[in-house]
Amino acid sequence: MSYPHFLVMPYPILGHMNPLLQFSQVLANHGCKITFLITEFNQKRMKSEIDHLGAQIKFVTLPDGLDPEDDRSDQPKVILSLRNTMPTKLHRLIQDINNNNNALDGDNNKITCLVVSKNIGWALEVSHKLGIKGALLWPASATSLASFESIPRLIDEGIIDSETGLPTRKQEIQLLPNSPMMDTANLPWCSLGKNFFLHMVEDTQSLKLGEWWLCNTTCDLEPGALAMWPRFLSIGPLMQSDTNKSSFWREDTTCLHWLDQHPPQSVVYVSFGSLAIVEPNQFNELAIGLDLLNKPFLWVVRPSNENNKVNNTYPNEFHGSKGKIIGWAPQKKILNHPAIACFITHCGWNSIIEGVCGGIPFLCWPFFSDQFINKSYICDVWKVGLGLDQDENGLIMKGEIRKKVEQLLGNEDIKARSVKLKELTVNNFDEAFHIIIHPSNSLLIVVAIIHRAPPSSAMRDHPSLCIIFSKSTVTFLFRTMVVLLGTIDVGKFNTAEIDFVADPPSTDRTVKVLADGAW
Repeated sequence: MSYPHFLVMPYPILGHMNPLLQFSQVLANHGCKITFLITEFNQKRMKSEIDHLGAQIKFVTLPDGLDPEDDRSDQPKVILSLRNTMPTKLHRLIQDINNNNNALDGDNNKITCLVVSKNIGWALEVSHKLGIKGALLWPASATSLASFESIPRLIDEGIIDSETGLPTRKQEIQLLPNSPMMDTANLPWCSLGKNFFLHMVEDTQSLKLGEWWLCNTTCDLEPGALAMWPRFLSIGPLMQSDTNKSSFWREDTTCLHWLDQHPPQSVVYVSFGSLAIVEPNQFNELAIGLDLLNKPFLWVVRPSNENNKVNNTYPNEFHGSKGKIIGWAPQKKILNHPAIACFITHCGWNSIIEGVCGGIPFLCWPFFSDQFINKSYICDVWKVGLGLDQDENGLIMKGEIRKKVEQLLGNEDIKARSVKLKELTVNNFDEAFHIIIHPSNSLLIVVAIIHRAPPSSAMRDHPSLCIIFSKSTVTFLFRTMVVLLGTIDVGKFNTAEIDFVADPPSTDRTVKVLADGAW
């Protein structure tokens, strides 16, 4: 029997690699063959994690075109290097894999679908030329993806310049109905320069070659964006598991024992992800501000990177007697620890998802890209956090940090909404549906997958593939199947098994849903 073979290719930063790795693990658990492509540079940084994953996922590498000493936090530089270096090598890699079949495997080893994240849309051009289906898995919010899709409209309406992407004038706009108002200066590409903007325009066009656009979100978090853009399919939340995750730095797990020594909701957690750089003056204000809280704090300060020329030192006024500082954190465990009171965050989407699933209030400190959109959702839509304000010099001062932490921890409404949002998001896993897909249509398994779903017995009992998806995604799934397959007979149900005929008549592609009681 033939099983689908996915080549999964994330953009080479942790915020993209971890969600795509979790997605790959789900597919592998359900019998799919997975080849996971990473850069040679990252393979050297992640060797222990790769070895730990075992035989379920096969890792392959390609060079990123940069020298070892180059600063890989310079995203425009990385994007350009990948675009110039990888397409030909990717084409050759896919051909080598697809030609490397033996008599026992038959065609089993051939790649049937390429899954990529944003910033490497050119990879779908490669797969398209080879006749291989493709999908985008966007590891951030549907609203931020919609912002890139909206670029032509924003240009036509004179809101942004067609060459630079910068706003033509200062104003607030609403990207989508029911989405928060946002300053045009905070559009995701504005902080990253002209070349990045032009790349995003080209990249978004290339991504349209993808058969499916998957988003690491839920219908409860972003109902407006998902309703407005029906091609976006929510498959979230995809979070790194305790056993399958990638990291460039060793986690300091001693902080978990330290947290155990503190009462519930007493510790302020501070982390700015894997890319954000805190300049020295701002670093000093943050350090002193944490001291002024007179509360225990857990602060993640990444190991210094000589390539980005920023190496912060702690100010003389900083004592840190109530805090613990670590180089890298087991963040999911931290955000689910009862001692955590709030999360001072850069508003990266993966951190937000983990904080939401922990029921933690946020103090928002966005740096660039989609982080400003994410802040708007936290503060203005979900109302589970507050924003930190800069002074006239662009600094967030120590007094502002102290004031906002006190306001946040004293706001019982925000705490209650945080718990409620956690329930909505975590309950996205509760009511699972089973979908049986014939191998000839196996590429449809990229829709509506929950990463926590265990392998089903149906995988063993049925000569096809079993995938589990969530109640909140079922509407979007069936709407998509109507487009892809024609008619669907839908009854009220608790569970559904859908059999796809291997070669259905071209004029009557009907999917039957077997009713099983009232939903």
